[in-house]
Amino acid sequence: MKTLTFRRPDDWHVHFRDGAVLRQVVPATARDFGRAIVMPNLVPPVTTAAMAAAYRERIVAAVPSGARFTPLMTCYLTDGTDADDLVSGHARGIFTAAKLYPAHATTNSQHGVSSIDKIHPVLGAMEKAGVPLLTHGELVRKDVDIFDRERLFIDRVLEPTLKRFPGLKVVMEHITTKDGVEVVRAHRGRLGATITPQHLLYNRNALFEGGLRPHMYCLPVLKREEHRLVLRAAATSGEASFFLGTDTAPHLRHLKEAACGCAGVFSALTAVQAYLRVFAEENALDRFESFASLNGPAFYGLPPNEETVTYVEKPSVAPEAVEVPDEGPIVCLLGGETVEWSRA
Repeated sequence: MKTLTFRRPDDWHVHFRDGAVLRQVVPATARDFGRAIVMPNLVPPVTTAAMAAAYRERIVAAVPSGARFTPLMTCYLTDGTDADDLVSGHARGIFTAAKLYPAHATTNSQHGVSSIDKIHPVLGAMEKAGVPLLTHGELVRKDVDIFDRERLFIDRVLEPTLKRFPGLKVVMEHITTKDGVEVVRAHRGRLGATITPQHLLYNRNALFEGGLRPHMYCLPVLKREEHRLVLRAAATSGEASFFLGTDTAPHLRHLKEAACGCAGVFSALTAVQAYLRVFAEENALDRFESFASLNGPAFYGLPPNEETVTYVEKPSVAPEAVEVPDEGPIVCLLGGETVEWSRA
């Protein structure tokens, strides 16, 4: 039986939501990951240090007894973000980073930034204070094809921002294209990228196999096979700029299977197994620790986790869903399927 031991990984992009959903999904991430960057797109969004501190307390309260897990909080940027509060919150250890959602780009992003010019003073303050910028890298306009959003964001928003603020560290969250991989490599050291399990496992055909598959719908959407192959090569390369970020996004099943279904794939319960499948298929298990456990902390200036975990190549059936009391199930990535790796 093949075994793999590596430092406990971190998840550099998670959605916990709030309330009953939060209480059910936090344990899944806390079981497998030592830390997680927590997205701030609640209703209302987490726009101040006080709101982030309160949200962190609700997350910590949901962590199972005995689990060692640290949520890392982010500030939701708006056209009216208070730069002083953001910088002060970072200095006090409340904010780890700030998140740029272009307005209307994804779930609960209606309060996002309408134009990057509106937050130039905030970005300048972040650059000076060393606050990383996390981006949902899509240009959202009616005249832009949904499959071209990432490329055009790079050309029209990201590249000019990197040039204007040369000291600003940036993470392109959930890259989905070869364009994303290329721009990260062109700005090594100050530009990092997270990659999700679904964008490594599937191309856009998965949205339509045998009918419309709402649980495969996420934003950014799955892309062509040529992009998936480039993402797999980047993730398994060992390059320090690429690291694990699941973008695990819980939505109740009835909200996914709806006339206007929510975007997001809930992967917290099976993320490590999904990534291990990819690395095994690419004959790159020797580089998994770099992607999952070392590159992310190094980019954020944090030490890697000291604890190690072991997985064995032992097949098991993944859970189909997480049940939220009185609200319904949240369908899991790979739910009901056989996964090749199990926690020892």
